[in-house]
Amino acid sequence: MIGTELELLSVAYPPLLVFAAALLVLVLPRIAGYAVGALSLAAVLAISLTAPEGQHLAGTFLGHFEVVPYYVDDFSRLVGIGLGFLGVCSVIYAYSSEASRELTAIALAYVSSSLGAAFAGDWLVLVFMWELMALTSTLVVWHYGGEAVRAGFRYALFHGTGGVIVLLAVAAHYVEAGTFVYDGSGIAAGFPALLAVIGMGVNVGFVGLHVWLPDTYPRPHIAASVFLSVFTTKTSAFVLYRAFPVGAESDLTIYVAYMGGVMSVYGATFALLQHDMRALLSYHIQAQIGYIVAGIGIGSHLATAGAMSHLFNNILFKSLLFMAVGVVIYRTGEEDLYKLGGLWREMPLTAVGFGLGALSITAIPGFNGYVSKGMIFDAADPGYYGQPEYQALYYLLWLGAIGTLLSFIKLGYYVFFHGESDISVPDAKPGQTVAMFGLGGACLLFGVWWQGLADLAPLIEEGTHAFEYYGGESHLHPYSASHLETAGILTGVAAVTFVVVRKPLSKLDLSDPARVVFPAGYYLGRWSMLAVTETYAAVDAAVVGFVTRCYWIGNNPVLAVEEAARRIPMVDVDERRPADGGQPSTIHLRTTIGTTVLLLTIVLTVVLWLLVS
Repeated sequence: MIGTELELLSVAYPPLLVFAAALLVLVLPRIAGYAVGALSLAAVLAISLTAPEGQHLAGTFLGHFEVVPYYVDDFSRLVGIGLGFLGVCSVIYAYSSEASRELTAIALAYVSSSLGAAFAGDWLVLVFMWELMALTSTLVVWHYGGEAVRAGFRYALFHGTGGVIVLLAVAAHYVEAGTFVYDGSGIAAGFPALLAVIGMGVNVGFVGLHVWLPDTYPRPHIAASVFLSVFTTKTSAFVLYRAFPVGAESDLTIYVAYMGGVMSVYGATFALLQHDMRALLSYHIQAQIGYIVAGIGIGSHLATAGAMSHLFNNILFKSLLFMAVGVVIYRTGEEDLYKLGGLWREMPLTAVGFGLGALSITAIPGFNGYVSKGMIFDAADPGYYGQPEYQALYYLLWLGAIGTLLSFIKLGYYVFFHGESDISVPDAKPGQTVAMFGLGGACLLFGVWWQGLADLAPLIEEGTHAFEYYGGESHLHPYSASHLETAGILTGVAAVTFVVVRKPLSKLDLSDPARVVFPAGYYLGRWSMLAVTETYAAVDAAVVGFVTRCYWIGNNPVLAVEEAARRIPMVDVDERRPADGGQPSTIHLRTTIGTTVLLLTIVLTVVLWLLVS
């Protein structure tokens, strides 16, 4: 009986389960709705673990185009496991952090679209889920209001533009290949590949296309930041692999690899200049995605396995760090790390949660980031398994690693250890603690039991942990003396450097570097935001005024006729007091732009789903 249930579960469509849970969150009592949301993502985790490889859902779109909405292989399985596990923890965290049901419902719709992109087996379904992901993530930002609305418009502008470019890439690919279905060779070379790099580069945070990222993620509710920190960038990095898989014949891969190296340095550098804790973490999303992009660009078996393993690990430790910082903000109300200090005494559980995440992202031995980042380092190092043309990339990754260590020494020092805390605040709530320690435990597990991570990684032989490289075959040895020596050197250099630069760093605060390094994009985004918001406000006022007037006329026809008659020249109408006093409108006419777009998105999703036969 259990076997039959698992077999049925394995062919269930994960995005549909989560989307249904999102709708139920809105109508069920709060605790029941959140329980359903967590269970739907636990089901995604179970499906990812048990579903056999191959197509589980296929058909045609508009009676002509072959589509595969649900496809499972080692790559999508790994991403599904990570997103499913994180999703459970994120829902628990959102419940404990007092996130509204509306926010959680929108966030689950966002998660659903991300899973749809991860499990897509063709470019057409991918484009639809890509755009749906952009819409729903924008709503997650907008829901908070205030400064998040301004940041959300810049976010929407970039992701809308990137989505159009990805759509053009897919259309050009279809012209070349004659099909939308993945065939293992990636996006068609030439013009389609170039468009794909640019469009996908927006979502993964290529330098110059990234300015939406550090501006957006610090603005919304702390629970929203946890969702946002993972699903767009990690799903998009995975899709970049789909475009440029192992063996892809494209001249762009070396440029993709070096872009990853530049991202790792750029993100870590600007993270060091931040005072806002979530802005610092946002820049490290770019930096860590840089390692993944570098691995995808290198394209060897070891590099790709390292990239996908680091993507999986990044899902765990990046969300954990946003949770820990979110608890600090939740309890203290303070975003500036230099205005805190000594909190480890007040919030020991949060400090431990942060420590687990920080040790993981900085690749300290014993934690998961050490294993996956080491694989990427080896793939880029000509002294191990790399190729000579990636020698400079190897040193860029070194610089990025030192910058990462510096950033998290700085963040942990000023928030938890520097000085004495001058406030008395409680520690994390039970649900927040469960979520943080669940993710932290996974980070520690896959660092100590690295064989389990290697068995999940694609292109690494299960059991023997063998992999192919350009010179032959070898096996993983993450805890060899040379690897531990490298980790020790990096950590020592970063610790000494922090002592030297600590005071100068505290006097620098470049909260929005886009004004300096990319002013055209910054001001275009801001002016576009102002134009759209003011236009929306004017249209909203006009429509609501018109409907309100019509409603009043319908309830007060005599008064309406008399009022109109008074405006006609040479017509004399006696003034009289209305018997009913004039009934005002009692209907609710306004809704938020986020709710409006969400409703339209649901309708569009249902219509398009019905078109797939």
